[in-house]
Amino acid sequence: MNTLGERIRSLRKQKKLTLEVCAGKQMTKGMLSLIENNKANPSMENLNYLAKRLEVDLSELWADISGEELKKLLDEAETFIKTEDVENHLEVVERIEPILPKLTKGYEAGRLLEIYSKLSFNLKRNNWEVYAEKASVIYDELNILPRQAAVGIFRALVLFIEHHYEEALDRLMQERQKVEGKSGYIDPLTKLDLDTYEVLMRFAVNDSEEATRVMNEAIAYSKKELIFYQTGQLYRIAAYQALHDENEEKLSYYERKILEYKKFAEDEQSVFFTEIMRIHQLNSFKHKYNEALKQLDAMQKLLEDEPIFINYAKLERGKALYGLGRFEEALKQLKQVTISELLHHPFDLSIYYEKDAYAALCHLKLGDLVNALKFAEVAEANMSLMPDSLYKQFVLQTAEEIRGQTKHS
Repeated sequence: MNTLGERIRSLRKQKKLTLEVCAGKQMTKGMLSLIENNKANPSMENLNYLAKRLEVDLSELWADISGEELKKLLDEAETFIKTEDVENHLEVVERIEPILPKLTKGYEAGRLLEIYSKLSFNLKRNNWEVYAEKASVIYDELNILPRQAAVGIFRALVLFIEHHYEEALDRLMQERQKVEGKSGYIDPLTKLDLDTYEVLMRFAVNDSEEATRVMNEAIAYSKKELIFYQTGQLYRIAAYQALHDENEEKLSYYERKILEYKKFAEDEQSVFFTEIMRIHQLNSFKHKYNEALKQLDAMQKLLEDEPIFINYAKLERGKALYGLGRFEEALKQLKQVTISELLHHPFDLSIYYEKDAYAALCHLKLGDLVNALKFAEVAEANMSLMPDSLYKQFVLQTAEEIRGQTKHS
């Protein structure tokens, strides 16, 4: 079987091109020689360049691709996907695309299909699911359960990201059943991943009883196996639920657990989470706005080093200022709040979607009915895809109230 380098050399000679001419301006003659003698692996950019110089489709260079070449491609793809650079991701997709029909068996083929599928989704391509399924089939045949589970979780998360929460949970449970039905043993990390995403999705559809049961079992299992990498997330989502249920006993319990986890895992963000959560409670549930502002002021300098919490802080400051009747100051804060594209759980989104309802109420108090209605309808539209919650009720009531006042103005 010819190697990639041998195929490049053969095509170059068929075209009657010297090393120097084929290398052109992008490559050196020496580098091309190393590639042809299999002493160097061409980058994605150089491989595409050589295909153009040789006037062939990129897939022709990959004819009868060897396992070693697949491994080299996979190694490079794994490196590129660790970056958040869209150009790198596009390059990986374009490099894998010509050999998609050849990816039918083996771990490298499955992993390349998995990477192609995930990056295609991120790049908003429509064909990602076909290749996710092919990757899953290969992993199933090889009995590589962790990767099969990872593909299943990804497919469920796509539905979750699109706010199809019930469908996401159904898909996750189907994928979980496939993996668990395959073998009596699942490695601890895979089990905890499946448990954690099930908990997140069950809380998202208000199945808090079953979510709590799975969560408690997962935490107990973590302690037994001495694996704690998902524990912090489990405690945080449970604390959110306790806050929403206005269950102070459970909220205090999970707050203590989060802080205990912080000491164990040296997770400083846990402290910020508990403090922001308590400020949120002061604003949204206890309506102690002065106290909320004092706590926000005390955290101000610390928050500058924790950008993930800055938007939460601005939102809570805006709500507190509204509650104190400082409407123009509140609007200034609320207009600075942005919603990260990385937030998908309805707990997080529902809290953020309140910002436009508070902005609407500020405009209403300032006598600006046009903007009051505009922001109220934005909040209502955003919240329409969220499951029922106190936040959704607040937004819908606000929109109804402002519509009523607009009609009678």
